[in-house]
Amino acid sequence: MTLGTTIWFSFFALFLIGGILVYLVMLFNSIIQLKNQIKKSWSNIDVLLKQRSDMLPNLIAVVKGYAKYEKEVINSVINARKALLSATTLSDKAVASDSISKSLTTIFGWVENYPQLKANENFLRLQQEISQIEDEIADRRELFNDSVTLYNNQITTFPGIIFAKILKYTPEALFQISQEEKETVNVSLSEQ
Repeated sequence: MTLGTTIWFSFFALFLIGGILVYLVMLFNSIIQLKNQIKKSWSNIDVLLKQRSDMLPNLIAVVKGYAKYEKEVINSVINARKALLSATTLSDKAVASDSISKSLTTIFGWVENYPQLKANENFLRLQQEISQIEDEIADRRELFNDSVTLYNNQITTFPGIIFAKILKYTPEALFQISQEEKETVNVSLSEQ
């Protein structure tokens, strides 16, 4: 082997090793960025869940005056709010959020039986704000789930799985809706 060939071979080997190291650093950084994106996405959802939760006492106060016979629904909202505020894990918060959504759907559904409540300006404003927050939560859930999917793909495929094992990263859970929310809603347009 000539000196020129040895130099080119050494240069090629260093270039190859350098390229591999740069790739591994970029891969490592992308895993960390995805993990941080999940935290940020969840934090954005958490803010909206808190906003919605803060509106619930006002909604309940307005509804209580009109719907004295609907205590079960009102209590379900109160209990779901307590569960959300005391939840510490993502899955607990998701379950509590689903419970709140279900209770709100019930409240907004039986308002038809209370024409005075349906005309109440405070109720209408709260209903609109809560509905808007529900839409934002749905959008943020989608972003969260996109982040989780990208992260899970990165840490379960080669070579990212190597870093995941070293860092003890495990796949994250998607923020899913409950089975009850997936069921078909029956709407009756006949007069009651």
